[in-house]
Amino acid sequence: MDKYSVRPLRNGKKFTVTVPGSKSITNRALLLAAMCRGKCTLTGVLFSDDSRAFLSCLNTLGYRLDINEEAKTVTIEGGAGTIPGILPAIPGENVSREDTERRIPSLNVGSAGTAARFLTVFLAFAGGEYHLDSSKQMRKRPMEPLISDLRRAGVEITCTEEDGHFPFIIRSSGVNVSEMSSNTDVSSQFASAIIMAAPLLKNGLTLKLEGSRTTGSYIGITLNMMSQFGLGYTRKGNTVEILTGYGQNHTQADPICGNDVQDQNTVHTPVWQINNPSVYDIEPDMSAACYFYAMAPICGRIMQVRGVHPYSMQGDFQFIRTMEKLGCSTEDDPDGVILNPPVNGIYPGIDINMKDYSDQTMTMAVVAAFASSPSAIHDIGHIRFQESDRLNAITNELNRLGCECTAIDGNTGIHIKPQSMHGAEIETYDDHRIAMAFALAGLRVQGVTILNPMCCRKTFEDYFDVLDSITVQ
Repeated sequence: MDKYSVRPLRNGKKFTVTVPGSKSITNRALLLAAMCRGKCTLTGVLFSDDSRAFLSCLNTLGYRLDINEEAKTVTIEGGAGTIPGILPAIPGENVSREDTERRIPSLNVGSAGTAARFLTVFLAFAGGEYHLDSSKQMRKRPMEPLISDLRRAGVEITCTEEDGHFPFIIRSSGVNVSEMSSNTDVSSQFASAIIMAAPLLKNGLTLKLEGSRTTGSYIGITLNMMSQFGLGYTRKGNTVEILTGYGQNHTQADPICGNDVQDQNTVHTPVWQINNPSVYDIEPDMSAACYFYAMAPICGRIMQVRGVHPYSMQGDFQFIRTMEKLGCSTEDDPDGVILNPPVNGIYPGIDINMKDYSDQTMTMAVVAAFASSPSAIHDIGHIRFQESDRLNAITNELNRLGCECTAIDGNTGIHIKPQSMHGAEIETYDDHRIAMAFALAGLRVQGVTILNPMCCRKTFEDYFDVLDSITVQ
C-alpha cells in the first residue's frame, strides 16, 4: 500500500479497540529472559518489524525460541548469563581471542533502536566477537555516546563505515570496570541498556546517570522490570547500583589431596543465580493506545482501549492525563480506561512540557491543531534525532494541512496556532509515529492522504486496519 486515504469519522458514539503489546516492554523482556536461567513464556508480545528484528538476533545467537504470533507468545530458554553457541569470557577474566571465536555471529538489528542499544551492551558485557549492522535509517541514528562509554570500559568497537554509527564490530573479553556513567540527553536507551546488562559483570556495576532525562519514564520501566525478573539494584538520586547476577560455586581442584592442599586449591566459579519467571505478561502498548484516545477530543467520541489501566508502568499514560486537562474525563472500566470527550467537543490549547512522554508529541500536535486557542509544546529537542527529525516533520506537515506551526526555544519546542485546515498528502519520512499521528487529522478534515503508510509496521503493523474498522462503522 503506497497511500492511505483517511475516511472522516462521522458515525458512532463509542469505540473500543485492541492494540498490540508494548514495544518497550517486549524488547526489554526478550533481553532479560535471554539473560536469566530457564524457560520464560512472554504473553501479549508485540510482533512488528522491531520485535522480529530482536527475535532474529536472538535466534542467530543460538537461543531456543518457540514463537507463536497468532497467540502473541514467545517462549525463550534463557542462557543463564551466557550466549548459547558462543564461548563467552568468564566475568572478570581475560581469555584468548582464539577461545572466544568459536563462531562469529553477524546480527542485523534493522530499524529497532531498542535492539540496537540493548544488544550492543549485552554482547559487550558477555564477551566475544560480533558483527552488528542495521537498516539505513538506523545507521543515521546516534550510537556514538554508547560506543564511547563502552570503549572507555575496555571494549574494542570498530565502526566499519562512519565512526559512532552502525555497522561495527565488537570485540570484548568481558568488562572489568565497576563504575560507568551514561548521558540521557540523546537517548535514555543507552542507560537502560547498561542497567539491564550490568548483572553479567562479576561485581555488578555502579552507573551514574547524567543529562536531562535521568528520571525519565523509560528508565523507570527498565528498573521496574529488573525487579520483576529478580535482578537486584538500588537507586539513590542519579546513581544506580546494579547487583551481579552471579554467585560463587566452590569446587575442589584436587579432591584426593589432604585438607590443607584442598583449601589452597579451592576454586570459586561464578554461577548464574537468577531464574526466569515461568510467565511474563506484557502490557498493551500505551504509545499505540494514545492514537485512539486522541480521537476523543478530535472527533468528540468516547474511546476505550482494552487492557489499559492507570497502574500502567508506561510513561505515555501521561497523555491521558493531558487529555483530562483539555476537558476530557476518564473511567477505569475493567476492560480498559474509557476516555470521554470534552463537553460540546470544544477544548482549549495548552502550554506543556512533554520531555517525559515525547513519543506522543506528534499526536499532541495534531490534537492541538483542532483546539480553540494556540498551544506550545516544550523540551522536545531530542526528537530531532529519532526515526526522523520529528520536530521538523511536525512543522512541515501541520503547515501543509494549513495549520500554522513554528519551532520555538532554539528548536527545542513548537508553537501551534490553529487555522482552518484542508486536505493534503502527508509525507511520513519513513517514520511510523508520523504516519499514525497525522492520520488522525483526516478523521476531521476531508482529503488527507498518508504516503508510505506501511512504515507503521515498525510497531503497529495493522494500525490502518484498526482505523478502517472505526471509520467504516
